[in-house]
Amino acid sequence: MDAEQARRRFTAARVARLATVDPAGRPRLVPVVFAAYGPEALDGTGAPDGIPYGPDAPRGADAAPYGLVTAVDHKPKRTTRLARLADIEATPAVCLLVDSYDEDWDRLWWARADGTARIVPPDAPDPAVRARHSAALARLRDKYPQYRAALPGGPVVDIAVHRWSGWRATPPPAAPPAGPPG
Repeated sequence: MDAEQARRRFTAARVARLATVDPAGRPRLVPVVFAAYGPEALDGTGAPDGIPYGPDAPRGADAAPYGLVTAVDHKPKRTTRLARLADIEATPAVCLLVDSYDEDWDRLWWARADGTARIVPPDAPDPAVRARHSAALARLRDKYPQYRAALPGGPVVDIAVHRWSGWRATPPPAAPPAGPPG
């Protein structure tokens, strides 16, 4: 599966697994709902809407033209200080995975997004950051009807995707041969 096929399959999925790394270097995995945004949200620097992702973030032609957002929502949590947020603050490199399992193993596939995450608080003093938070919630509301009744009130995790990858058990059908010239 090429990067574009992986991106398409990934963004059509309803749930992903978010992998972070804790401060001790141990991986942590949690299921998340998410929404994608595309190149229309980019400002030309490689950072969505002008929000930089740190000195190692790719810029310009090297930047991935897509991102993902997820939010801390109203579903019950054991604590208000979520480990995934602390992990992202310490190490912003993240990976998200979606997959499809089938008893017919010819139908198996997975798609992965590797990126750099940024926590976007709902109460940031900068109006541009608050606007970014609102835009992320609008994307999530559009994808998930559950958010139409109660939008998440917590921070948003905004992920600049640097790499899409994937695998499928069977190759895509071959393109039909080109006919004779006109």
